[in-house]
This record gives sequence, C-alpha cells and structure tokens, in this order.
Amino acid sequence: MANVAVIGSQWGDEGKGKIVDWLSERADVIVRFQGGHNAGHTLVIDGKVYKLSLLPSGVVRPGKLSVIGNGVVVDPTALLSEIAQIRSQGVDVTPDSLKVAENAALILPVHQRLDELREDANRGIKIGTTRRGMGPAYEDKVGRRAIRVADLYDPEALDQKIETLLTHHNALQRGHGRDEFDAQELKDYLLGLADQILPYAAPVWQVLFDARKAGKRILFEGAQGTMLDVDHGTYPFVTSSNTMAGQAAEGSGMGPDAIDYVLGITKAYTTRVGEGPFPTELLDDIGQRLGERGHEFGTVTGRSRRCGWFDAVMVRQAIRTGGITGIALTKLDVLDGFEELKVCVGYELNGERLDYFPSSMSGQAGVKPIYEVMEGWSESTDGARSWVDLPAQAVKYVRRIEELIDAPVALLSTSPERDDTILVHDPFDD
Repeated sequence: MANVAVIGSQWGDEGKGKIVDWLSERADVIVRFQGGHNAGHTLVIDGKVYKLSLLPSGVVRPGKLSVIGNGVVVDPTALLSEIAQIRSQGVDVTPDSLKVAENAALILPVHQRLDELREDANRGIKIGTTRRGMGPAYEDKVGRRAIRVADLYDPEALDQKIETLLTHHNALQRGHGRDEFDAQELKDYLLGLADQILPYAAPVWQVLFDARKAGKRILFEGAQGTMLDVDHGTYPFVTSSNTMAGQAAEGSGMGPDAIDYVLGITKAYTTRVGEGPFPTELLDDIGQRLGERGHEFGTVTGRSRRCGWFDAVMVRQAIRTGGITGIALTKLDVLDGFEELKVCVGYELNGERLDYFPSSMSGQAGVKPIYEVMEGWSESTDGARSWVDLPAQAVKYVRRIEELIDAPVALLSTSPERDDTILVHDPFDD
C-alpha cells in the first residue's frame, strides 16, 4: 500500500484541502509537514464549510489520526483556537486523534510583532506575508534559539531559553524604537498554555514509524505551493519553508523511502496572493471574472487573489523539481462559459524564448508569456463525476495540459463538494 504526499504545484490555494480530505478516506494517518497557520484549507462536506489553517485536513474524518510534524511551526494559541472552532462544528478532536511533534518549534508573540514591523517598514522589499510570524519563527529555528513544544515540559529550563531568544529579539525591538519584551511575561504565557498543549505532544517520528510498520496508509499534506518554496520558488517572494515533497520526509521524521507517490494539486488556471512576479496575471475583466467565479479570496487573510491563465511552463518546472508523479486538476468548472482559453507554453525574455522560470528577480519580473489559444466550452462541468459528463472541449483542454506539463491527471475536481471528483488513478494503489 502506497504512502502519498500532496503538494501544491503553483503558488498555493490550488484546492489541496478538498483533495486531501477526499484522499483521507483511503488513508489511516494524515500528516502536516511544513508551514503553519498561514496556510488555509477550506473543506465543503455535505454543504457544511470547515476552514482549517494548522490542523491537517483529515481531522474532520472520524477514525483517522492527524499529525502535526516537526517541520511545522506551531502557534499554540492559534492551535487551541482552531481546535475549539472545529469542536463547535461537531468534530471531536482529542489527544488520541491529534498528535503534535515534541520537536516542533513554537510561534510566539515576539515573532508576530517582528513580522508586522518588517511588513510595515518603509525600506526593503515587501513580501506580502500573512503577518503571523512564520518567517521569524523559522529564523529562530535555524538560528538555534527557538522554543519547542518539548521545552514546555521543563519550566526551569525555560528561563535560559527565553533569555537567549529575547537577547536577539529585544535588540531588534530597540532598533525599531519599540518596547522590549519582558521575559517573565513570555514565560507566564507559555506556562499558561502548557497544560493544554502538552497532552497532544508526542514523538511523532516514532508514531509514524509504528504506523508504517503496521501497514497503515500515510497521507502527507503540504501547505502553500512549489513556487513559494524558499529554495525553488519566486525568491524572495516566497514562504519561509520548503514546500515540496522532499520536506514531507524531513518535516515528519521519516525517511524519503516512505513516500511512494507525489500528487501535485494544480488549479485549471493560476492564482497568487501577495507580492511577487506573475507572468500570466490578468488585470482585466477576464481576471476579475475568474476571481469572482472561483471565489478567489484567501482562507486565512481574506485577501483577493490575483488571477491569470494557466502557466504550463511553471507547473512543468514544479513537477520536475518536486518529483510530482501525477496531478489533481481543480476548479475546472470555473472555466465554463469562456469562448476561448489561453495557456502559457513558453516565456520571452530580452528577445529570447525560455522554457523555464528563471531564478533572478529581474528575470522573473521581466518574462512575457507566450500563449497557445484553445477553444472554450459553453456547457457546464460543475459537479461532473465522470469523463462522459464533460464537454469535448473540456476534455481536450485537460489532455493538452497533460502534454504540456509532462504529467498525467490522476484526479479531476469539478466543484468544492467532496464527491464531485473524477478519479482517473488512485495514488494509494500506485
């Protein structure tokens, strides 16, 4: 039985939440392996909407084990708030159904304030972060001054760790002309949450090892998308973590041989939130139409998403760097009613044609899309659950995308509803 990693192949917001929820029926364990509560997944189940940020999407399914891996940065307040919200919707979340890695780093108020200060600064590049402290928390993790979940077990040892953390952060606060953080207040904050967080804490690597040994199916759930990867994305307009399938192993404490199939969630057009290059962006009525029909607003921030045509060059690059086996194509129904559709099949930069997205800021900002025009369709694909329900031109569009990105479509989503999904190939049967 295969273990599957699900990642985004664009700039996030591809519809991973629905696909992970749909796949979780076949899985026993669902693992978040990077990011934090800056991610946003919306699930629609029997007309009921669940908005998740930090919790794995499988948490809404009874009988599944949800895991937050060590690659995630955890805001303890946000986690407890999300658990309370999901419980209020009738979902039972307990220490038996949710495990949080003991070695996961915590997001603290110091991180959120620093994130805000940087975004509000008049100098430097504005990244367009969610202001939730992800970047500063990952910086502290790499700088070896982070406070981790396991540190809450030992209140006495916290003093030295807090001193090390605040030596760094208070210098930054002074540099911005802001008040310093008080060590005792931070300690009181942490100890006040410890009794609520620690029941969920566990050596996740051991939990997953045991699950794999017992023949359990494991589903690894990524956040954001490949083009937001800190190494392979549109740097510096990226998130602060590695978003690709390789991080599923590192961010959960398993070896890379634990991943048998990589499913890239891919929207039938392209969207992006925040700053950064976007070659196929449409700043016209068509872009507005895509946004309105696709309800393109961020689950976490509520910000409108920038919209554009499908970029096959970018997705093909994501497939190659991310080791994607097949894709789940989402939101095909949003394209219903367009007389013609465009797909980016190459870039032009300084008079030359490129078949990849360059790494330099100037190159990424300067590329111009080369389009292939396709005939649209007037019939509805909304709610289609088999190929025969799709218009001929919609099928042709999907097949052309497969050719351009050099990867097969394994699943096709035609609405936000869980069961409006066409299964071409079950990743768990790979």
